[in-house]
Amino acid sequence: MARRFSGRYSPDAPPRSAGQEDIPTERLPRPEHPYEGRPFWLAVCALPFLFGAFGDGPMGLARGILGFGFCAGAALLLREGLKAQAAYEARGKARRPALPRKILGSLGFGLGLAIGAQEMGLMGAIGCGLIGTVLGLVAFGIDPLKDKGLEGIDPFQQERAAEAIATGEAHLAAMREAIARAGTPQLTARVEIFATHARDLFRAVEEDPNDLRAARRYLTLYLEGARDATIRFADLYAQTRDAEARAGYETLLDDLERNFTAKSRQLIESGREGLEIEIDVLRERLEREGIAPPPSSAHK
Repeated sequence: MARRFSGRYSPDAPPRSAGQEDIPTERLPRPEHPYEGRPFWLAVCALPFLFGAFGDGPMGLARGILGFGFCAGAALLLREGLKAQAAYEARGKARRPALPRKILGSLGFGLGLAIGAQEMGLMGAIGCGLIGTVLGLVAFGIDPLKDKGLEGIDPFQQERAAEAIATGEAHLAAMREAIARAGTPQLTARVEIFATHARDLFRAVEEDPNDLRAARRYLTLYLEGARDATIRFADLYAQTRDAEARAGYETLLDDLERNFTAKSRQLIESGREGLEIEIDVLRERLEREGIAPPPSSAHK
């Protein structure tokens, strides 16, 4: 049964079936770093370089613009580094960020201060640059420098899983781009909610790349079909506003969402069962070697 994202009293809401519920339009929150908004103020503090660049000759203009540009770019790098760190910390297994954005951002901020402080002389500019770099590293820390929870996992399987997930993300991005052409916020939100369920499956595969074989159809074939269906529907709906086509598309998303959720739960349960089997085998081996008491005697 197709479900709507608008409230039951919306002007364009279709008739509701018995037991049909509204689906919230808000996206599931992504991991956020508590200091994620603070690098913005570094760019604000560098505005005097930009304002003072005018009326001071060509060299002063170049110095002010470069100083502000480096500081603003550093703020952007720091913000992206904090986002990457939050995503890294939210996962049980994760690769280190490929680019140390926070370290580069701190260096860029120090360089921006050094360029903007040329009027203080060479030593003064170097001192300002070093102080800015140290302050950036102390205030925002350094990037994660090692992988987490990936010991014992085949690097080849990790690479294959990463490629499959990248393909799935590309399909989701194409779906978002296509549904935007329909010009209906409710449908855009519906696709976003489906994307969150698809990413649950992505995370399950990231946690255990050995599950890629069981989930490959979902990450490639099913998402490719969803992408193609979204493109065709968006082009049709933008021209005709066909209610029947919309209901069919929403039903398709419902079916896909249920299947992705079921597969995610299956992979999680399979991983739990595998862990329990390994624990039981290890416990029996320890008992045979006399290292651990039997479970029954442990509770006496």
